[in-house]
Amino acid sequence: MSEQEEELSHKSGGYFTVPASPVASWRQKHTCVISQAAAIMAEEAKKLAAYAAVDNHVQNNQVVGVGSGSTIVYAVDRLAERVRQEKLNVVCVPTSFQARQLILQHGLTLSDLDRHPELDVAIDGADEVDADLTLIKGGGGCLTQEKIVAGCAKHFVVIADYRKDSKALGQQWKKGIPIEVIPMAYVPISRKIAKSFGGEANLRMAVSKAGPVVTDNGNFLLDWKFEHAQNWKAVNTAIKMIPGVVDTGLFVGMAERAYFGMEDGSVRVRDPPVK
Repeated sequence: MSEQEEELSHKSGGYFTVPASPVASWRQKHTCVISQAAAIMAEEAKKLAAYAAVDNHVQNNQVVGVGSGSTIVYAVDRLAERVRQEKLNVVCVPTSFQARQLILQHGLTLSDLDRHPELDVAIDGADEVDADLTLIKGGGGCLTQEKIVAGCAKHFVVIADYRKDSKALGQQWKKGIPIEVIPMAYVPISRKIAKSFGGEANLRMAVSKAGPVVTDNGNFLLDWKFEHAQNWKAVNTAIKMIPGVVDTGLFVGMAERAYFGMEDGSVRVRDPPVK
């Protein structure tokens, strides 16, 4: 330790900071700028996809299912804008507390499945979309209510940015498939999934509170990190049959169209493959 460092250490009670080298400072600043640019690009891509979906699928006198997550914020922005400008009569059914608050904040008409059990269209985001329009959803914890609302809609449309577009599930999304479970059953369910399908299913822990994440329904979430591609329709059905499983974040054969905001400012549209 140099004399200067010893002096700094003495003055600060044993701690001292060595100034970063010019190269290290440049790298850190350069990396930060790149990360900020990527984040801005992704947000713009979300907005493009959301606006395209709302413009193409929402009409007057419709009941619209409003999904959850960061991309849906832009969809609600556009929906509220069109309601004001075009004087649309639109009723909104939320998939989560977040969606409910967005609807209220924008002054849109709030309803529920008791009053409107059949929806004209549901618009929602996804954590990953594969080539068959099979989705992984539930990164934000709202998968069960999202699936219920999507299942009640005549048309289910997905919006996402380019980072969510994959040929096969697991290519982009590395956090696993969310599975909502009754709290008392999470250990046997986790073991059953690992034994039957491989990989591991871990209890999702909260970040800003002690203990596990709790869904809007008062349940726990398992994140199943699978090892390889599977017959997702069969796997989804089998997991749902395990006692204590509420639902899975696998949306198979539900989405009829996906909108991806791209890096170049375009919007890529994907329909399910013809089989």
